[in-house]
Amino acid sequence: MKVLVTGANGFLGSKLVEKLLSLTDYEIRCFVRSDQNLHKIIELSKENEGRVEIIRGSLLNPSDCLLAADGIDIVFHLAAATSGAPAEMFLNSSVATDRLMSAVISSDTNTRIVFCSSFSVYGTSTLPVGAMINEQTPLEENPTARDIYALTKYHQEQIMLKYHREKKLPLTILRPGVIYGPGSSGISGRVGINLFGLFLLMGNHNLLPLTYVDNCAEAFVIASQKSTFQNDIYNVVDDNLVTCKEFLHLYRKNVKKIHYIPLHYSIILILSFLCEKYYAYSNGQLPDIFTRYKSSSIWRNRNYTNNKLKSIGWKPGISTGEGLTSHFSYLKMAGRQDRM
Repeated sequence: MKVLVTGANGFLGSKLVEKLLSLTDYEIRCFVRSDQNLHKIIELSKENEGRVEIIRGSLLNPSDCLLAADGIDIVFHLAAATSGAPAEMFLNSSVATDRLMSAVISSDTNTRIVFCSSFSVYGTSTLPVGAMINEQTPLEENPTARDIYALTKYHQEQIMLKYHREKKLPLTILRPGVIYGPGSSGISGRVGINLFGLFLLMGNHNLLPLTYVDNCAEAFVIASQKSTFQNDIYNVVDDNLVTCKEFLHLYRKNVKKIHYIPLHYSIILILSFLCEKYYAYSNGQLPDIFTRYKSSSIWRNRNYTNNKLKSIGWKPGISTGEGLTSHFSYLKMAGRQDRM
């Protein structure tokens, strides 16, 4: 069995390569950008000689995509832009995905796809407080009103579904929550935002849909082995989730004491309304970072389930308590190194 991992040098991608090496006998082709630091992937290749192949290129280049897809049984498509200008993110996520899928179809229509989506594709702005987010939750009806990341992930999914419907491409979609662990950044935007050195705690008592990077990577491995590839969809979220306030408390206790102000959801909506008014008044001079639509999508309390993923044999090997300890230890050490 030969598999392709796009985004293999990323936070989740590199962990997935590790898990594929330890849990399967797959031969692994890693597709990475030529401008990336490839130290970790190169080390994995040296340690597992004969099982790891590295291809440098761009998913925007059809020839590179054809080379990457040739002879592949399963594609783990994790590559996506997470930051940058909107046009750049659209190119590196949506357009790149379309070109990769076109290459897959040209190479072998029996190739199976395991795609990494996101919780951000769900339409949550109108859901009541405490609503359960599961695989049947409706998708975002207005992704352009959410944010550019949600829009690109939504477009990626739609491209995948189009190839599944029209070309019968075998497809499984995983939608992780907030992936965390050593190598990730500090605090998710679901918890709050840093404003001029003061942290605004926006999530408060909301559950934070965490998934530890090892647990998430193992979900992709299990999905490649157990799903039917008939547009199977699985949410990836761990057990025993903490609230945003609990997460921030642990961060302040274990990493560094940051100053923060908790904001009630009603205050967030009022501030969002004022931002909308000022955005209109200033003719767009102030970016519409806060809107009531975005705020209700991100900072209204929800519940989460992983029952469907567990039904195919997945379970989180690392508990949330263990994961948070590891995550905060990494952040503290990274902070020390930054000061050296």
